[in-house]
Amino acid sequence: MVISLLRGLAAASLAVLSVAVSTPAHAAETLSLAEAVTRLPVATESREGYDRDAFRHWNTGDDPADGCSTRNEVLIDEAVEPPAVGPRCRLSGGSWWSYYDQVWVTSASGLDIDHMVSLAESWDSGASAWTAQRREAYANDQGAATSLVAVTARSNRSKADQDPAQWMPSAFEVHCRYVAEWVGTKLRWNLTVDEAEMAALQAVAGACPEQNVIFEPVA
Repeated sequence: MVISLLRGLAAASLAVLSVAVSTPAHAAETLSLAEAVTRLPVATESREGYDRDAFRHWNTGDDPADGCSTRNEVLIDEAVEPPAVGPRCRLSGGSWWSYYDQVWVTSASGLDIDHMVSLAESWDSGASAWTAQRREAYANDQGAATSLVAVTARSNRSKADQDPAQWMPSAFEVHCRYVAEWVGTKLRWNLTVDEAEMAALQAVAGACPEQNVIFEPVA
């Protein structure tokens, strides 16, 4: 009964969730999705020189003393029913809601941690000019609740490195949320968009007049 209630509350909350991120660097801004999209600079993307290893992850996370990597800290934080945490941060039990495809997952091994804006996409959009330290911070960003998302491995691998002009979650009802989180992440890290991406974001924003984006830029 308790599990069913938790699942119902989690699913219901998705419809009203807006993008929320937190970092002490700057004050948060709240914008409508349509206005937030206009804040994104448009530029040509280039993947020249991209190497996934240029983004060190997963590191020791926000709390190095807990023995958990960023991946496991995100899994613990996003669990609807908390897993048991064993020696060397081994997780057992627990349950998670994969919002991309509206699926419940009851094993941590069935989940991927998706970078909302993939490492390759961030490289294309400005991260190629960053220091190694900033790229590591990006790849392990837990200062924003939506930068890293626990989802089914299947949905994450379907998405791969694609932007919203190329891929959207299979669950149509979460498109407003997904695009808001994408836009919030790009604004947080001062990343650009290409013309096709901008057109896709504008199209979704036009259909989501009540969706807000709350973001705090990283210095």
